[in-house]
Amino acid sequence: MKKLRHYCLLIITLLMMANTTQSQDLKAFVIFDKEGKEISYGEMVKSLEGADAVFFGELHNNPIAHWLELEVTHSLFEAKGKDLLLGAEMFERDAQQVLDEYLAGIAKEAYLIKDGKAWDNYATDYSPLVEFAKANGLKFYATNVPRRYASLVAKQGLSALEELDKEVRKNYLPKLPIEVDFSLPSYKNMMAMMGGHGHGMQGAEDMAKNMVAAQAIKDATMGATIAEAIKREKGTFLHYNGSYHSNYKEGTVWYLLQKMPKLTVVNINVVEVNDVNTFDTQNKETADFVIQVTERMTKTY
Repeated sequence: MKKLRHYCLLIITLLMMANTTQSQDLKAFVIFDKEGKEISYGEMVKSLEGADAVFFGELHNNPIAHWLELEVTHSLFEAKGKDLLLGAEMFERDAQQVLDEYLAGIAKEAYLIKDGKAWDNYATDYSPLVEFAKANGLKFYATNVPRRYASLVAKQGLSALEELDKEVRKNYLPKLPIEVDFSLPSYKNMMAMMGGHGHGMQGAEDMAKNMVAAQAIKDATMGATIAEAIKREKGTFLHYNGSYHSNYKEGTVWYLLQKMPKLTVVNINVVEVNDVNTFDTQNKETADFVIQVTERMTKTY
């Protein structure tokens, strides 16, 4: 009986070890540097702490990306305290007042969601970031251009912005006119996808340019908002955005650096892959840090 009990305990121990080994092999994400070298979360955070601005390029519907955003926020707060500034493309500049009122405890969350035009996945993915700012007395910036003005540019071009009221231009837009560098790879790719590569009909090319310009007014507005905040508050800015706004340090990062070229900027790119352990070389140098997440991860909406 004693030998049987010993044998049973041995089998249970071996099964537990096997299950532990299998669970260790199953990874939800792996972090790499821009060259494709695997690094730890702590190593990444150490680099982020030395930046003036950090761009977390997320996948909008990926729960691991959102969890890591929150973890990075916690880690940078531990290092920076009240000198940490937060901001997101998910809020437009005309939502700043209700966002401030919510953070100050004046407005209820229902008003923030309605008047702030919160995204459908706000409750699961962005509320934790706002709540962290509220609990710790951090500033949270609504950085994006109001979508009606991006829509206006898409239909009529950038010149249409000059016709807007002076107060509108002052409060919600970057200084006009903005420069759009259509030679930037990200914008060139957009042009090509829309058929506006210079070999089609003039009307199609103009439409494609307007669509790129609509993307550019978002990037320029976010870049200007971040620059204004850093100049005014002298803090480290952590910005949450879709990775297409900050990959290759183009888009929003490009506009920020036009205004403040001496800033130290670090960007993160979250990508979905089949095998998180093997670096996908097509993402090489897209960002200072590439976080590979399994493509089988569940979605938030």
